[in-house]
Amino acid sequence: MLKLKVDSGKCIGCGLCVSIAGDCFKLNDNGKAEATCEGDQKKDGNAKVMEAIESCPVQAITISK
Repeated sequence: MLKLKVDSGKCIGCGLCVSIAGDCFKLNDNGKAEATCEGDQKKDGNAKVMEAIESCPVQAITISK
């Protein structure tokens, strides 16, 4: 099981994670990203989540098992 976390203190609300992996991220009312999924994703979903994590310009997204 994967657990995603977005550090709202670091997040600048650029929306890259949402555009890359919109099934797992959304922008909240404060314009900051939030993780919206956890658990086992299909293989290609995991690739998108990893791309979103690596693309975050402020490294605000972490993943753990």
